[in-house]
Amino acid sequence: MVPRLTDARKELRRAQIAEAAVRCFGRNGLERTSIADITAESGLSAGSIYAHYRNKADLVQAAAREVLARRAEVLGEYAASDTPPDPDELLVRLIAAIDPAEARVGVQTWGEATTDPVIRDIVVDMVDQMRALLRDCVTAWLVKVEHQEPAAARERATPIAHRVSALYQAELLYTALRSPTEETAS
Repeated sequence: MVPRLTDARKELRRAQIAEAAVRCFGRNGLERTSIADITAESGLSAGSIYAHYRNKADLVQAAAREVLARRAEVLGEYAASDTPPDPDELLVRLIAAIDPAEARVGVQTWGEATTDPVIRDIVVDMVDQMRALLRDCVTAWLVKVEHQEPAAARERATPIAHRVSALYQAELLYTALRSPTEETAS
C-alpha cells in the first residue's frame, strides 16, 4: 500500500519543487531549463513533479507566487507594525532583500510575458498583487504615522505605491543584469 501525502506534506513538496525551479531558472534561464533539470535539482522523480505541476508554466507561476508570498509576509509585517516605514525606507528595505537569482527569474519571466499569454497573465497578476501590498503598506504608514484619515490615505497611497513598485522593479532589473562576480564583490 502506498502512503498518502497529507495536505501539509503536499505543500512542502510543491514548495521544494518550486524552489528547485527558481534555482534552475536563475542559473539556466526559463527557456533552457527542462523538467529534467528541475528533477535533478529537487532530487525528485519526474513523476513526482508532474503529480504536483502540469507543465513548466505551472512551475513558473508557482515560483512567482513563492517569491510574492515571501514579499507579502514582509510587507504585511511592515503594515501591521506600530510605525510602518515611510515609502523611502520601504524601498530601501525591499532593495536590500533582493535575491539576485530571484531577480534573474523575475526579469526572464517579464521577457517571456511579451510573447507567451499564459506567462503574461501570471506577470500581470503578480505585479497587481505586489502593487496592492505596497499600497496597503503605504496606507498604513499614512494612517499610523502621518495621522491621515483611512480613505484619504488609501487614495494618496495608490500613486506612491506605484512609484515604489516602479523603482523596485528597476532595481530588480539592475540586479538581474549584474554578473555573479559583481554580486559577490558588493
